[in-house]
Amino acid sequence: MLLCRVTGSVISTRKNEKLTGSKFMIVEPLINSRTKPDEQLVAVDNVGAGIGETVLVACGSAARLAFLPHSADMPVDAAIVGIVDEGTY
Repeated sequence: MLLCRVTGSVISTRKNEKLTGSKFMIVEPLINSRTKPDEQLVAVDNVGAGIGETVLVACGSAARLAFLPHSADMPVDAAIVGIVDEGTY
């Protein structure tokens, strides 16, 4: 799981039918050794996050678990699964 800041949004009118109704956000990892500096990801927003918020992002196959029971064949590699209220980082 990554700790990220939401930096923008992506609008996609044509997408896989399993992603219809999904909101896409651009997130930038804050603390992570698995990503390069200034690397950004597109994550499906499952919790209603807004630009500027700090969020928790699940990656890989764990990201699909946020969409159970409809996630078996969703093409999702990153999902926002929580909004951070406060923390020390």
